[in-house]
Amino acid sequence: MNKLLATLIATLFVGVASAQAPAATPAPAAAPAVAATPAAKAEVKADKAVAGAVKSEAKVDAKADAKVAKAEAAAADKKAKAEAKAAKAKAKADAKAAKADAADKAKATAKAEKTGAKADEKMTKTAVKADEKVGATKVEAGADKAKAAATTTAVKAEAKADVKAAGAK
Repeated sequence: MNKLLATLIATLFVGVASAQAPAATPAPAAAPAVAATPAAKAEVKADKAVAGAVKSEAKVDAKADAKVAKAEAAAADKKAKAEAKAAKAKAKADAKAAKADAADKAKATAKAEKTGAKADEKMTKTAVKADEKVGATKVEAGADKAKAAATTTAVKAEAKADVKAAGAK
């Protein structure tokens, strides 16, 4: 905001200086414009650099958010598939137990329960692994965002220093 204001003020002074100069003598009007030009040019260049850095940071942020969303969707899909697979295995085991003879009923029921427990275990492991991947992706996205923010901060500081140096000339 301050840079924009300074640019507008510099432009105003250049405009006022050129408007006050007589039309017959353009050389004196050019002198104040040249004196204000290095600072104004530095200001414009700094504004462009900062805008580019901010735009780049926003692009990195959007890309990181998209990557996290994609990972979350993939994890949800894996969890749903694992849950469906576990339910199918349990249903199949229960159906087998129901078909068993009266003498083998207890053994078949125990086997069905064991199969169900294994299916639940496998489903839980798959869910944990998927959540682990999402967590890693979130950490990576956070790091990408932090790097982009650091780059933007560096560009802002560099631009500020350039403007200060141009103003000192």
